[in-house]
Amino acid sequence: MVVDIVVGVLSFFGTVFVFLAAVGMVRMPDTYLRISVTTKAATLGIGLLLIAGAIYSYDLAITAKVMAIILFILLTAPVSAHLIGRTSYFAGVKLWKDSIMDDLDGKYDKNTQELSSGEEDEKDIKGSKKDKAVD
Repeated sequence: MVVDIVVGVLSFFGTVFVFLAAVGMVRMPDTYLRISVTTKAATLGIGLLLIAGAIYSYDLAITAKVMAIILFILLTAPVSAHLIGRTSYFAGVKLWKDSIMDDLDGKYDKNTQELSSGEEDEKDIKGSKKDKAVD
């Protein structure tokens, strides 16, 4: 009885998060927001559904497989979302028109395809000050 309630609650919340991911995929205005919403909500929703399945099965082998799948999703989903977002930015996919700031603006050279962190300028400034002090 208690197990059925726990499985039902986990399944319900897992379904809600997967549904929110689907809605976010349709409603978000640009690629970057879609990636963000989908990755977080779908990862949590799928994890909850898998845990519900493991509890329902009450089998150690299935539980071990579920834990391995959850670990795999937790490791790969953020990395793949980051790579999709980075590739989209470098390919020239525009931000939403109402986006407040672009953190990578001016840090990516399209000719060399190099991304700078912005610290290179500070090092150059410090290096030039040291050069002047030596002179």
